[in-house]
Amino acid sequence: MTGWDGVTWGIWRDAEEVRARLDAGADPEDWGFGQRPLHRAASYGSPEVVAELARRVADVDATEDGTTALWEAVVSGRTDNARALAAAGAGPWRPQLGGWSPGRLALAGPVADLFPLPEGEPGLTPAEQAAAERARQLRAGLGDFYYDGTGLACIAGIDAAEAVRRLGGTPVGNHVMADLLDAPYAYDPDERLLLVGVTTVPGGCIVTQPWGFAPCTSGAMARLTAGTFGYGMFANPKSGNQGCVFRDGAEDGWDLHPGGGPLPRHSPEEVLTEYLYHHQPIAYACAFAGLHPTDARAVTGPADTWIRLPDPDGRKS
Repeated sequence: MTGWDGVTWGIWRDAEEVRARLDAGADPEDWGFGQRPLHRAASYGSPEVVAELARRVADVDATEDGTTALWEAVVSGRTDNARALAAAGAGPWRPQLGGWSPGRLALAGPVADLFPLPEGEPGLTPAEQAAAERARQLRAGLGDFYYDGTGLACIAGIDAAEAVRRLGGTPVGNHVMADLLDAPYAYDPDERLLLVGVTTVPGGCIVTQPWGFAPCTSGAMARLTAGTFGYGMFANPKSGNQGCVFRDGAEDGWDLHPGGGPLPRHSPEEVLTEYLYHHQPIAYACAFAGLHPTDARAVTGPADTWIRLPDPDGRKS
């Protein structure tokens, strides 16, 4: 037993509770299953809890799956916790996933001056700076909105009219869609799954279904990406965000996790992208396809055009 039984995510913000557990013998190095309490606190907790745990561990830069607690704080956007860790002696410039250090990664984030850049330490390249700026603009344009249950296809290089032609859809009256958008789950599920919105955006188009997965089925994605490429996503309320990549009508990636954050297997470019779009799966899908919507309308509606698909998998013409 590590002394952390029954811990919920909220406890990592309760300095009094954490201190009491530590004083009673809870292991500051082990939360269980090889996971470290300091990493959990860095991602979800308060600066007070982070400071308390940092004071009690043998090495504030100890790693879990190749990353330090400071890395977790930076990736999670917890600048308050990152500052607490740095004050406790954590090293911002230690290379980790893809060769990135927490300090260099933070240069691309919302608080670029989180850590002073030491002399001789490389900053961002022009390409990395440009990627960070595109991400800021895209996230700001889309804003925050509820997207659970939404399916979409972000397709490069074609407009809404071409997407409608490829899907073989027929237009649906605005009065029907107004009622549906007000209360989508009052409609028959099979009928609802046939209705999608299509909108032209800078760089291509977005096919959306705020109540289902039809745009990112393999049939729809294959038809939409003939001669081009795209990223499909379904925000599954039961199992999380599910992504796929299609190129020239063929599947090139399945069971992906857009916005899931950097992983040890990622290349340096992928680490940066995953950081820039962490917890932003729709922005991630748009960025992958090179789309630049200036607001969320192409995802949430009202779309440029609402259509009824020939079948829910987008296979029939």
